[in-house]
Amino acid sequence: MGEGRGMTSRTPLTGIGLRLLAACLITAMSAMVAVATREVGLGQIVFWRSAVALVPICAYMALCREFPAAIATRRPGLHLTRSLFGALSMALSFLSLAYLPVANAQALGYLAPVLTLPLAAWLLGERIGPAVWGAAALGFAGVALMLGAALEAPGQGALIGVAAGLGYAITMAFVRVHIKSMTTSERPATIAFWFAAVSALAGLATLPFGWNAPSGEMMIWLIGAGLTGGLAHVAATEAVARAPVAVLAPFDFTGLVWALGFDAVLFGVMPDELGLAGVAAITGAALMVTFATWRPGPRGAPSR
Repeated sequence: MGEGRGMTSRTPLTGIGLRLLAACLITAMSAMVAVATREVGLGQIVFWRSAVALVPICAYMALCREFPAAIATRRPGLHLTRSLFGALSMALSFLSLAYLPVANAQALGYLAPVLTLPLAAWLLGERIGPAVWGAAALGFAGVALMLGAALEAPGQGALIGVAAGLGYAITMAFVRVHIKSMTTSERPATIAFWFAAVSALAGLATLPFGWNAPSGEMMIWLIGAGLTGGLAHVAATEAVARAPVAVLAPFDFTGLVWALGFDAVLFGVMPDELGLAGVAAITGAALMVTFATWRPGPRGAPSR
């Protein structure tokens, strides 16, 4: 998706701009989810986030003349497994956002690429160097610092948030490895569509357990989360069509700046010293992985 369409010229600066936009959008989605957790349950948020995201995803597929052809797949089992794991990962991410500042929750998400490479070595037989193992150790040191910050705030659910964020990073690492194996035969558009569709159904399955009737203002937050999530995927896909993944990857971490801003503006909170140290350690680990695995080469498909 994004390759061979001839819609726009492929320029690295445009790709970087789109990647920066994607980082802003995905962080805005996280902030909207954090607001929504105050009034509605996780299953309800997963449904709205996924169902509404289908609108920009399908519109983009149509613009690229891939709709409805990109919906077809000969490997439904792989999509079901990937989507269910992805829905679980999404729910854990949202649970983390319910208990942690957006910046802390986002930093825990940066563990996903750190964990992806050891998992790829284990499951796909890929070879990795000592720098990646060092990054993994630094990342887990960051988690330890964030756990220390959580232990200093008893009764506030911070431990639940850190545990959920760690669970998100682990499950997302498995999802990324799964997607990597799928992209040999499946289009990114197909993967994105079925992930959103299956996640929406998974969220809808929680309806019998009780959904709250959201207020009009809360519906704006829920719909906004879905739209920004879907648009973030479109922006990330278009970015990859214009610049190598290795060039784009470091710009993902600008999301942390946006996250700190959303925390300050929407919630009036900032991480404490231990939390900020953990954020810095995890971000540093993710950057180490980015540069340790940098190789000039062909453009690839985004994993999220």
